[in-house]
Amino acid sequence: MIITLAGGGSTFTPGIVKSIALRREELEVDEIRLYDIDGERQRKVGVLVDWILHEDLGTDIKLTVTTDPKEAFTDASFVFAQMRVGKYAMREQDEKIPLRHGCVGQETCGCGGMAYGMRTIFPMVELIDLVEKYAKDDYWILNYSNPAAIVSEACRVLRPDARIINICDMPIAIIDVVCEALQIDKRDVEYDYFGLNHFGWFTSIRCKGEEILPELRDYIMEHEILLPDSYVKNAAKQGAMAGVKKDGGESGAEQNRHTKGSWYYVWKGVYEIMELFPEYLPNTYLNYYLQQKEFVEHSDPERTRANEVMDGREKSLFEGIDRYEATGEIDESIFYAGSHGDWIADLALALKNDTKARFLVICQNKGAIPNMPYDAMVELPAYIGKNGPEVISRDEIPLFQQGLMMQQVNCEKLLVEGCIEGSYEKVLKAFALNKTVPSIKVAKEVLDDMIEANKDYWPELK
Repeated sequence: MIITLAGGGSTFTPGIVKSIALRREELEVDEIRLYDIDGERQRKVGVLVDWILHEDLGTDIKLTVTTDPKEAFTDASFVFAQMRVGKYAMREQDEKIPLRHGCVGQETCGCGGMAYGMRTIFPMVELIDLVEKYAKDDYWILNYSNPAAIVSEACRVLRPDARIINICDMPIAIIDVVCEALQIDKRDVEYDYFGLNHFGWFTSIRCKGEEILPELRDYIMEHEILLPDSYVKNAAKQGAMAGVKKDGGESGAEQNRHTKGSWYYVWKGVYEIMELFPEYLPNTYLNYYLQQKEFVEHSDPERTRANEVMDGREKSLFEGIDRYEATGEIDESIFYAGSHGDWIADLALALKNDTKARFLVICQNKGAIPNMPYDAMVELPAYIGKNGPEVISRDEIPLFQQGLMMQQVNCEKLLVEGCIEGSYEKVLKAFALNKTVPSIKVAKEVLDDMIEANKDYWPELK
């Protein structure tokens, strides 16, 4: 059993590898391969991964670190894809260019998400072709690469037969926060959800079969935020409470990450949405679409989340690796192992062992939501077995949610068509249709700046 991580130089790689290794018996994994086009960055991450596998956990799992796709993918059963085309330097542009024009600056939503998507579409197709060429016939690509909605739509159009499952861990991160707030065990929780990636709603959350959404709603209204008291108190104790735009970046602890910098307003925004629309629990990313004006006002155009990550998680990880290489001493707080890695490792486990476990996946609608297009890429619960997802259908969704989703679906479809065809007009229409953009004039201004910033990555638009 060979598992390859495409994007092996990611700061999330150590946590994902640890999640795989902790399931080595159920996955029967013999070898983990790291594949990246940035050899030096990946080499450094590989040093930490080697320590995790052989020193920390004492496994005999073979580790291969390579920039050669043939070596990376030959006979692989699973490929975990987590590419970031353009790295954090381009993420910074994705966030700062829209803010200069008064639009939301976010890496997966709005103009920034569309820019990132256009950089990722063709590299993802190239990855699929390489995996198809070298991997086992029954391979699965489990894709974490953002923006997952645009990537999954492009895969549907360009590689419809690829064995790829697109996933996102943000709903799981939200459930983790919910469970911590209500002090319940997430292993006892099951939920219903519908939407698009980074654009959806929890319609039911059950603990041991009992509906807890009303209790959660009361908690959010009382605290005026969806964050556990323990997170807020711990952050305050460390003098790291958010709401300060120029803070020191993310810490190694996951709970601190959610209370710092721009993240604080995301969790605060859940309260502000539910105060007006209390029926469902929104995905936190809906803030950028439903409170675009307020989120622009909260943002610092000179210091966005890209800077927080670069000064926090990125800096901490690579400085920690450098210290380890120099001294032989390891600080485990430099990497985070949790839901992000557990989610994708457990998905692989369900596919391999045909467990029919329930996961949230991004998939072609095919009537699962009756009043959404057949070919829309929606995010829904599914049972996962050896043949892939068995999506759980639901009734028609309310007009408000359907209207928002249709606008976003059409925006993403136009973007993918424009990128594939090299059509400036179609890409401009996608920017103009996006709910985070206030006018067609602003859409054109942002797009023209984005074209200049992405000239080394985007296809030529005519």
